[in-house]
Amino acid sequence: MTHRGQGLARVAVVVRAGAAPLWWLGVISAGVGVLVPGITGRRIGVMAGAALFLITAAVVAVVRHKRYAALVGGAARAGKHDVLQDRAVTVRNWRRGHRWWLLLALAGALGSAFAVPAAGGMLLAGAGAGLRLKAARIGRLERAAESLVWVRVDWLGRGAGVPAGKQVKGYRATGIAAGDAAPGGARRRGGVLV
Repeated sequence: MTHRGQGLARVAVVVRAGAAPLWWLGVISAGVGVLVPGITGRRIGVMAGAALFLITAAVVAVVRHKRYAALVGGAARAGKHDVLQDRAVTVRNWRRGHRWWLLLALAGALGSAFAVPAAGGMLLAGAGAGLRLKAARIGRLERAAESLVWVRVDWLGRGAGVPAGKQVKGYRATGIAAGDAAPGGARRRGGVLV
């Protein structure tokens, strides 16, 4: 009987992969949006944008939290034939799979500035902040379990970015030092690799 390993991507890295592009696209479009008076005026636009930022960040951070917690809690040990995907590869796959959505989001945020200045950009930035918070929460679960959680690459979907979707049957777990990303999906400091 032959044992075939699976390609595994870190769950927290997949979640965190969209945080930086959404944040920076949001900051850029909000900055450009402030230059446009818009229908509502800058003051109302910025106030509406601040509210959207907070609401979006909170919603994105907590959505599917119970599903993530259940999958982390039920993670099975990764097999010796499983292949751990590098952090950079996971991030690149996510961004490549979502590039058109990111461009559409940027265009929408810039276009909305003519109605409500800066609000669309702040909404995008809030989504990026929410993803960062969600990844940090997964990192806390990983530290509590003293293990890192991974998802099969073939379960991530076409955009390589759905680590808690219906097709995900369960996570795999490794030791806390495995791979090149720390708990929560950030780059491992000090170049510690195992």
